[in-house]
Amino acid sequence: MASDPENTIVMTLESGPVTIALRPDLAPKHVARIKELAREGFYDGVVFHRVIPGFMAQGGDPTGTGTGGSDKPNLPAEFSKEPHQRGACSMARTNNPNSANSQFFICFDDATFLDGQYTVWGEVTEGMEHIDALPKGEPPRAPGKIVSRKVAADA
Repeated sequence: MASDPENTIVMTLESGPVTIALRPDLAPKHVARIKELAREGFYDGVVFHRVIPGFMAQGGDPTGTGTGGSDKPNLPAEFSKEPHQRGACSMARTNNPNSANSQFFICFDDATFLDGQYTVWGEVTEGMEHIDALPKGEPPRAPGKIVSRKVAADA
């Protein structure tokens, strides 16, 4: 089990659990939003609508189209020097740096060209093989979905 259950997310995919260590030291507002949405059940049943091999898997849009988000206000950017590498969890956004809301992505591989432009809020510590196994595509024909996403302290 994670060392800090309040700052750990357990995201269950159809193929198994993925453990994410949250990084409030890097992105306190984004971590608070991720936990708030997880506790509301917002992510349960939401698909990964954009999965690009060698790059990243993106989800968190309740419409499954890549254009939706939560009804909460957008977040201000919390960019850091934390590298976008395999297992990094970061927020998706529009061209506006202060437009992150509920969509996120998990890097399959080194994507350091995104560093300083997107907010890293966590890192996969277990279960990356389940992210690797997500159906690929933009969007995938039969997208993988989040069965549940919970804060470990609540489990």
